Formats: sequence, structure tokens, C-alpha cells
Amino acid sequence: MNQPRAGLDPLSTPGDAQSSSFEEATYRKVSLRILPLLLICYLVAYLDRVNVGFAKLQMATDLHLSDAVYGLGAGIFFLGYFIFEVPSNLILHRVGARVWIARIMITWGLVSVLTMFVTTSAMFYVMRFLLGLAEAGFFPGIILYLTYWYPANRRGRMTTWFMTAVALSGVVGGPISGYILKAFHGANGWHGWQWLFLLEGIPSIVAGLVVLAALDDRIVHARWLTDDEKRLLARNIEAEDTGKEDLKLGAVLTSPRVWLMSFIYFSFVVGLYGVSFWLPTIIKATGVTDSFIIGLLSAIPFAAAVVAMLLVARSADKRRERRWHVALPALAGAVGLVLSVTWAHQTALAMAALTLATAGIITSLPLFWSLPTAFLAGAGAAAGIAMVNSIGNLAGFLGPYAMGWLKQATGVNDMGMYLLAAFMVLGALLALSVPARLVNK
Repeated sequence: MNQPRAGLDPLSTPGDAQSSSFEEATYRKVSLRILPLLLICYLVAYLDRVNVGFAKLQMATDLHLSDAVYGLGAGIFFLGYFIFEVPSNLILHRVGARVWIARIMITWGLVSVLTMFVTTSAMFYVMRFLLGLAEAGFFPGIILYLTYWYPANRRGRMTTWFMTAVALSGVVGGPISGYILKAFHGANGWHGWQWLFLLEGIPSIVAGLVVLAALDDRIVHARWLTDDEKRLLARNIEAEDTGKEDLKLGAVLTSPRVWLMSFIYFSFVVGLYGVSFWLPTIIKATGVTDSFIIGLLSAIPFAAAVVAMLLVARSADKRRERRWHVALPALAGAVGLVLSVTWAHQTALAMAALTLATAGIITSLPLFWSLPTAFLAGAGAAAGIAMVNSIGNLAGFLGPYAMGWLKQATGVNDMGMYLLAAFMVLGALLALSVPARLVNK
């Protein structure tokens, strides 16, 4: 094998300006190649997952769905997600990300489109459950995939860029969903919510086909990298992996560290999906009735979240500090949730509070993933990341259902928002309990 050219190996001349420049250029090349595609995939995935929040504005009346029924249907997605999450990630680790991510996206796009034909609460439950089965493994698969390319001191920013899709789906999806509900209602004899599932499901299928054609499984498969670039990337990953645990499946399932990560993520996800699924309804409760205006207003909190995510991630990687960068945004999210109750009937103030809540909640999530990926490697990482994500996403069942049940029982959103805030505080405290030496790399 040819040796790398002199001055280009970052391990041969530490601190050398030329080698540092080469390393930065290489990672920039990788990021420009894979991150835009991954971000687009997650954007359409997340949009398909939460557009039911906008569909509810019409769907609940058309199908006679109560708040409790809607909350259960929105959350039952995560039961299917939970069942197949770990097996899905282990399959991805074995067969490669390209084929498996493409399979996930195409099947969930099809299920999302078919949701337009539901006519009863039972059918609504079934389609949401199937959507969870179809999508299981996508998010933890991408988190695992990023560990194949980036070391810990770069992965925080890369994970954040990837997860800006959550916020961008709100920025883009809110106005688009509101527009579809209003403009397409009655076209071809279909309700606006039916058009919503159709038009927002098709992009997932298309993106899945693009993944199949364009995504590379590992560094070694990337024809667009030179031999020197491949060696640099591989050595950085190998150097980091020597200090990680490659646990067997049984050890992963019983690891106290993995369970702690699961509880932290569970707490944050309660807040995330409580807000994501109910934000349009909460905005409507402030006195806004036009679907398109609700969509525009719902974009504001997510736009703020994009900025907050990138700034906090940059700070975390620069300082190589993880715990406080996870905890402080979570606490800010809790404050925003409480204030949204205080100002519930004043649209401008309620939007300010919801913006703080959404930005805080969403910012805490990508930085959280720098915690488990700091000590897991190999098949242990595949299983561990999937386990954390699957247990955490059970909160996606609890959060929306609890919000719906509490609203139906009390007639207002107050108790539900307090519940979400309490979980955000719990997650922040658990994050601070993680030993700094374990994760600050």
C-alpha cells in the first residue's frame, strides 16, 4: 500500500499547520457529501411522524376523535418503534446503512401515504403503529453511522447539524402543512388532512431511492475520498475506539450506564413530543383559528431552535464539555413550558414562552447523543444506541397520551405542560449525574 505523502498524516507531525489544514479539509469534504442527504432524510421522516398534529385540526372533527383518542393514536407510533428498534439497528450494523436506511424510508413513506384512508379510530391506531414499525431504526441508525465517520470531538456538531432537521421540519412543515389543510380541502373530494398525508409521504419514498443510489456504508467504500483521506479518517476512528466498550447484547441490556442514558433521553423525549404533537392545538387555544396562520406561528419556535442548537453545539465541542451543555437548555425548556401556561391566553407572550420551550428542548437532544457515543463502540454501540433510543421514545407514547388525557380531564393544557416541564428538569439533573471523565472528550 502506498504511504501517505509527507506532511499529510496528522499523526506523524502533531500540531503541523499543513496536516491540520488537510484534516479540516477532509472532514469538510465528508460533511458536504453525507450531511445534506442525512438532514433531508430526517426532515421528511420527522415531518411524517408529527404532521398528525396538523392533521388533527380537521381529522378530529371528521373522524370524531376525542383528545384522548388522538393522544393515544399519536403516541402508539412509539410502541411499534420500540418493538423493532434494537433488531433494526443490529441489522443495519450487519448489512450496511445504505440498503437498510433506504428500506426504512420507502416503507414508512408508503405507510404515511396510506394513512389518508383511515376512517375509524381503530384504523388510526393501526396505521400509527405500522408507521412506528416501518421507521424503527432510522434515527439510531444514523447516530451509529456518524460514529463510523467522526470522532467524539467533531461528532457533537455533526449530530446537531443532522438534528436541525427536527427544527427545520417545524419551520418548513408548519406553513406547508397549514397551507395544504386550507388550500387542498375538498379537492378531488378529499379532506385537507388526507392531502396532507399524501403530499408529505411521497418525499420519503423519493429520498429512500436517493439513499440507495448515493450513500456509502463506510469510509473504505467512499470512492470520492483519496487514499490519504481514507487513512486519516480511519486512524482517527480507530484511535478513539480503543477507549470504548464493545459490549455484547446481554451486557448492553444490563449496563447501568446504558440505562441511565435511557432515562435521560426518556425525560427529554417526553418534552419533545408533548410539544411537537400539541403545538398547533396549543397555539389554537390562544385564540388563533386560521390553519395557515397556525402553521406560520408554529414555525417561529423551531426557527429559534435551529440557531440555539448550532450555537450550543459549537460551544460544547470547543470546550469539550457535554453535561452542562445538555442540562442548561433542558432547564430553559422547562421554564418556557411553565411560562406558556402563565401566558396561555395572550398569543404574543405564549409564543415567546413556547419559543423558549421548543428551543431549549430541541437543543438538549443532539448534545445528549454525545454522552452514550462517548463510551460505546462496535456492535455494542449499535445495540446500546438503539436501546437508549427505543426506551427513550416510549416517552413519545407517554407524552402525547398524557397531554391528551390531562386536557380531556381538566379542559385545559396546564397540567400537561407542567408534566412536560417536570420531565425536562429530571433529565437535566440526571445528565449532570454522569461522571465528567466519561463523556467530556
